[in-house]
Amino acid sequence: MQGVAITLLIIVAIALIVLVLLQSGKSAGLSGAISGGAEQLFGKQKARGIDAVLHRATVVVAVLLFVLTFAVAYIL
Repeated sequence: MQGVAITLLIIVAIALIVLVLLQSGKSAGLSGAISGGAEQLFGKQKARGIDAVLHRATVVVAVLLFVLTFAVAYIL
């Protein structure tokens, strides 16, 4: 059982890395990071198309990674 959980954990970790690398960068530099966060906060820049799908998939896979990590560490 623990071997299956660890194998799933490795697969999910690799999937999370791939999803993050597939996403496009918002902007470069410190000023871009600050203004990009403000634009996203106030809704001026909305994600569309594949970026929205990648963002949602990244959130789902990240939550799955945390759940599997806690399961392997504390339950199994």
